[in-house]
Amino acid sequence: MNILVCISHVPDTTSKINFIEANTVFESRDVQYVINPNDEFGLTRAIWFKEKLGAQVHIIHVGTPKSDPTLRKCLAIGADKAFRINTPALDGVSVAQELAAFVKSNPYDLIIAGRESIDYNGAMVPGMLAALLDIPFVPNCVGLDIDGTTAVAEREIDGGREKLKGSLPMVIGCQKGLVEESDLRIPNMRGIMQARQKPFEIVPPQEAIAATQDVKFEKPAEKAEVKLVPAEDLDQLIDLLHKEANVL
Repeated sequence: MNILVCISHVPDTTSKINFIEANTVFESRDVQYVINPNDEFGLTRAIWFKEKLGAQVHIIHVGTPKSDPTLRKCLAIGADKAFRINTPALDGVSVAQELAAFVKSNPYDLIIAGRESIDYNGAMVPGMLAALLDIPFVPNCVGLDIDGTTAVAEREIDGGREKLKGSLPMVIGCQKGLVEESDLRIPNMRGIMQARQKPFEIVPPQEAIAATQDVKFEKPAEKAEVKLVPAEDLDQLIDLLHKEANVL
């Protein structure tokens, strides 16, 4: 079984975010980047399939050389081969088109992508990729087992969970629950050394056209100053909740 895991290169949530050029460009200087958490859950499950079922696990990313350290980390975790489509990720549509063009020339039994990336939270690419490839798609996936050419997936829905069965090939949009944070793997020295010898292929882009463009970025408003109310002054508390917080 051949598995392709889509990887996003995203800012660490602990990094301080700023914008430049009249808030039209993200300032990436001094920002630390990591594997998109939802993608890392999918990669960890793919490595489990590698160990239990003998699957081959490849990773793919649409981006520039700046993302190579993140992809090398994925190889150190256990992926067998990395592909980087050598073009900036302009929007979800262009990324899905680039990925679809690659997969049409290099078929896989299972394609795993994170439900969404934590930078734009668009949650578009996995579904559009499945549509472009005309294969089944399971979003919000929190459980996945493979038996031959059959996949049994469990996904979160409003009010509960739903279990689905389908034939491979298939696209999975995964999230926490597919594996838990305690299951995530930290590269060890042996994995890091092996990653240097693993295939890393740069793929020419298909020149997909973006459907959208960033016009301006805006940070959330800063939190207002906290007002402290004496415990015995319930009238003042009620007045503030009614007139300022508008919750009464």
